[in-house]
Amino acid sequence: MSIFDTIRNAIFRRGAQARGATAAQTGGQGAGTVNRAGTAATGTTATPSAQRPAAAPAGGGATRAAPPAPGGAQQGATATPPPVLHVDIEDVLDGLLREKGQKLNWRSSIVDLMKLLDLDSSLENRRQLARELGFTGNESDSATMNVWLHRQVMRKLEENGGRVPADLKD
Repeated sequence: MSIFDTIRNAIFRRGAQARGATAAQTGGQGAGTVNRAGTAATGTTATPSAQRPAAAPAGGGATRAAPPAPGGAQQGATATPPPVLHVDIEDVLDGLLREKGQKLNWRSSIVDLMKLLDLDSSLENRRQLARELGFTGNESDSATMNVWLHRQVMRKLEENGGRVPADLKD
């Protein structure tokens, strides 16, 4: 698994857990999003498509069968993928920060973001992440690389269904 996938999965899994806890508190109704207040917005429960392995059925284990074709024959294995789960990145990471009780600035530091997620934030790991995300600058200039990495990670999280705070977008 790539380093970015590990980052994304740690955040989205946390968001899904928060959504599940909120759904249980509201009588089991699923929610498609988790907002900053930690309450669920109404919508469809979904598993982020980016979290599922390529061979896994849609919905994280449950399959959606196509409606039977006329004459009782089952159509091919075409299932409609579920909607992407939208996770409030700020809410998830601020919640982790409160739980850990550490002074980490995940909003501007890729190192602190990785530490918050209990990931290896070593220079070599960050260089590997930079290569994964297409960094073309000088990997020896770690300050420039780190700023670029943080922006790219936030951008990629948003592309994968995360709601990134406006002040962290380019």
